[in-house]
Amino acid sequence: QVQLTESGGGLVQPGGSLRLSCRAPGRTLINNPMAWFRQEPGREREFVAAIGWLDRSINYSDSVKGRFTISRDDARSTLYLQMNNLKPEDTAVYYCAGGLRFGVNPSDFSYWGQGTQVTVSS
Repeated sequence: QVQLTESGGGLVQPGGSLRLSCRAPGRTLINNPMAWFRQEPGREREFVAAIGWLDRSINYSDSVKGRFTISRDDARSTLYLQMNNLKPEDTAVYYCAGGLRFGVNPSDFSYWGQGTQVTVSS
């Protein structure tokens, strides 16, 4: 079972920025679509952004389009999420995911990180 490790979460004021990182062991990012999801307490896990492997296709949810940027560095086995102009409604635990398909559902991805908390508040 591949375990991903997220970092970079924290407390930020509205309008601020954060950059999340997701490190995969060895070269396990190779050949895999990768994605970011987020989850608030009591709610379903929500798709944020995904990036393909070979063609680097990118997809964003409407709620983050224009504010968030997903990228990957396969040489460093690291996935990133640059989050700008953060809003209180972006507050959630953010998870990185990798695996099966370039999709928007949690079931499209076979391995996950433990999550990192992002809190947007003044």
